[in-house]
Amino acid sequence: MDQNLSYGADYKYIPATSVNSGAGTEVLSDIYCHTIQIVNICFVQDPETKSFVLIDAGMPKSADKIMAVTEERFGKNSRPKAIILTHGHFDHVGGLVNLVKHWNVPVYAHKLELPFLTGKKSYPEPDPSVEGGLVAKASSMFPNEPIDIGSSIAELPADGSVPEMPGWKWIHTPGHSPGHISLYRESDRILIAGDAFITVKQDSLYKVMVQDREIHGPPRYFTTDWEAAKKSVQTLEALKPAIAITGHGEPMYEEELSEGLKKLVKTFDQTAVPDFGRYVDDEQ
Repeated sequence: MDQNLSYGADYKYIPATSVNSGAGTEVLSDIYCHTIQIVNICFVQDPETKSFVLIDAGMPKSADKIMAVTEERFGKNSRPKAIILTHGHFDHVGGLVNLVKHWNVPVYAHKLELPFLTGKKSYPEPDPSVEGGLVAKASSMFPNEPIDIGSSIAELPADGSVPEMPGWKWIHTPGHSPGHISLYRESDRILIAGDAFITVKQDSLYKVMVQDREIHGPPRYFTTDWEAAKKSVQTLEALKPAIAITGHGEPMYEEELSEGLKKLVKTFDQTAVPDFGRYVDDEQ
């Protein structure tokens, strides 16, 4: 394994939290969602082999917490078969370098995310000028430089299958980032949506802190392609998911999810797309 793995030079602890930080939800017997400060990680277990994978890698400086949750859930010295990334923004890869060093497991992401995970390219800077609340205004402090996990990262299979996750498929849902993906299991219509849509208004500090549950478009301060983001939400709504786990906010089920997604699709231009901001203005 590469020894020269590194975080971006701007990686640092972000002092943001919510009432759900440190808490977990057993969404199904084989799926566990855990909140790290303001973002969710997810464990998916294979019911037959009892092996498991980790979806996303939390906030910066969270690797020890993720390891502790893993061992509490699956036993001492347990480790996932793989780590699957919905995308590579700082709050989804914050513990990744340390986890890869400790566990020595492969990481998979969409090919368009690979430059951000191998030190080659920075994400566009977050936009504190975007319409939104205090979290959006504070986003200038959020890291955007690439991490580098070298040869530990691999491209997701082109056929849509997900390594170590039988029965699942990955779906390209760009907009929030170029290679953003969501994960879907058709047998029980469960969706792991990443930040394609979320169940809390992420740019509002108050709503993030109290985890006020409602479906929203992707976080405004990091979304750079709103037309693609809209199409991605339409794609996911068309699946008619029964359960959704999102990168931010609580899991959502059945009618509440269905009605919320329908409303988001119908009102996306008015409720998700900000009235002003660097990436909105660029599109216009």
